Amino acid sequence: MTIQNRTVQRQAGASPAPTLFFAAYAWQRGASGAGGRIFTGVKSRFAFQPRYFVFWLLYFGLVRALFLAYYLPRTGALPAGTVPRIFAHALRLDASATAYLCLLPFLLFVVGSLAGPRFGLGRVLRGLTMVLVALVALLTVADLALYGPWGFRLDATPLQYLRTPGEAAASATPGLLGLGLGLWLALLGAGWGLYKGVVGRLPELPAGFGRGRAALAGLLYLVLLVVPLRGGLQQIPINQGDVYFSQAPFANHAAINVPWNVLNSLRLQTSTRNPYQFLPDTTAARLTASLYQPGGPDTVRLLRPGLPKPNVLFIILESFTGKLVGHLGGERGVTPTLDSLSRTGVAFRNVFAAGDRSQKGLVALLSGYPNQPATSIIKYPRKTEQLPHLARVLREQGYSTAYYHGGELAFANMKSYLVTAGYQRFTERADFARQDQNAKWGAHDHVLLNRMLQELPRQPQPFFVTAFTLSSHEPFDVPMRPRFAGSDEASRFRNSMYYTDHVLGQFLQQARRQPWWANTLVVLVADHGHPQPDDSPVHDSAKFRIPLLLTGGALAPTAQGRQVPTYGSQTDVAATLLHQLNLPTTTFPWSRDLLAPAPPAWPGGAAFYSFTDGFGVATPAGTVTYDNVARRIIERDSAVTARQLRFGQAYEQVSFGDFLGK
Repeated sequence: MTIQNRTVQRQAGASPAPTLFFAAYAWQRGASGAGGRIFTGVKSRFAFQPRYFVFWLLYFGLVRALFLAYYLPRTGALPAGTVPRIFAHALRLDASATAYLCLLPFLLFVVGSLAGPRFGLGRVLRGLTMVLVALVALLTVADLALYGPWGFRLDATPLQYLRTPGEAAASATPGLLGLGLGLWLALLGAGWGLYKGVVGRLPELPAGFGRGRAALAGLLYLVLLVVPLRGGLQQIPINQGDVYFSQAPFANHAAINVPWNVLNSLRLQTSTRNPYQFLPDTTAARLTASLYQPGGPDTVRLLRPGLPKPNVLFIILESFTGKLVGHLGGERGVTPTLDSLSRTGVAFRNVFAAGDRSQKGLVALLSGYPNQPATSIIKYPRKTEQLPHLARVLREQGYSTAYYHGGELAFANMKSYLVTAGYQRFTERADFARQDQNAKWGAHDHVLLNRMLQELPRQPQPFFVTAFTLSSHEPFDVPMRPRFAGSDEASRFRNSMYYTDHVLGQFLQQARRQPWWANTLVVLVADHGHPQPDDSPVHDSAKFRIPLLLTGGALAPTAQGRQVPTYGSQTDVAATLLHQLNLPTTTFPWSRDLLAPAPPAWPGGAAFYSFTDGFGVATPAGTVTYDNVARRIIERDSAVTARQLRFGQAYEQVSFGDFLGK
């Protein structure tokens, strides 16, 4: 192979691993003599390991073809010629994953060669391979199910849900579970057939060929796995960025090997190195601090003067995306309650979720803490114990605290975070009567809100009560006649949001008649956005824009109907609320008051949000989104400057460094 040809092979994404394996096989032929029975036996015996390696490469090609077929509309939208390039660029990462899967079988090959026929090497390898195939097939099916709603290939994220498998499965419909089981069985069958066709049975050693020589030959192949393991002979080991080649994120995602991605994600979660090192630390710190420099000495006062400590009712709305909120420019008619409150309360028009999962939204809202691109701080109780929390701050001020949720608080490790926060009383799924656990996730929102109506009059005042809805989560099975026609996912999601908005309106109407209302500030905010409707890509700013409204009897008449245009994040809710309560915010360094003058460097405000392996920054000038793996911009509005991108890089670098240091 010439240097030019090797360059072409590397640019195409090919791996040197197959070439090395067959070169080693050719060496075995030469070392074993030129013919006769021994040559024939050695040829069959020592082609086994290269054939085993090729089996896994072909199997990964098969599951990639399944992924492209499963998401055929997205595949069909790719530019002509992209699909073959996906397979070519994926080869190096597939070879790396193959090498990992071959480590134990190749080691067993060496041991079995030394032990002789009694070891039953062929049977052991077949059994082990089918276990590995079953595991890869399971990861493949999970990836197929999750890529659509999540927008990124499977990594270690779902592992945090293993403690509550029932809650994790609640998102899936029976049809989806049946399809997943069918695909898993089909992948098992395909794996078995491919194994028999490519690898076949393991021949015995020919007469006169020693076990030591056989073990030595097998050891050679085991040592050669080092090359594909690290993705080639280059200085830096392979990573996801090495298979990225297209401006279309879906094409790059399709080239990722899922088992490799899961293992790499687990490795990164235990790493103490900051992978988001874009700028010198001093420069990054200065750019990040520019968002938190005060623009003025005071904040806009929204509460009635002379009030005692007002109650705070903090309601978090599951998946309420701005795309379906009329007063934010979304579809009309889905959230009439929120739209009405925007005319009588205080509406923040440009607030963005900090991340894309519920547990990330909780930390951003209640602790004012940024999200992490490839993990979540809520998974690390020793870290969350060091976070500030609204419940803890207000308890120190004499507030009673309670937390309401219709589902299981143990889901995604949320309970450890909330218990550490200092809530005095919890109401969750197990606290509702069996007949009231009428949703897949637990108790529907009307049940939750009715329970609160009964118990809030008995809650000692002043109180800080947090409620988290759940009915607008997948699978969107709400107990209401559909308002919008259609059985597709977008229509079911619209109906679920309409249901929660409707029962929220009923709750607020009855709450206004209760004595505690006159001294209560109600905060309404989403935990995150949603890809639906329109199936927004994972980075799209429209997916992250969410409603934030203030209402309640504690609002001053002059505050009614106020529209706040400042750009901000979920992380800014904590400081905004605490300043209205005349409380310090020094323990919330990542939160800024959206009602105070904007920082001089960002006169219209700015919002940072993260998604898996990327981030976005939204300002009045527009939005820029960035791919951490490819190290390049995904999208940038025309008026966005390079400074806005550098700010996003700095913010991610500094905030992740802070996370590592906790």
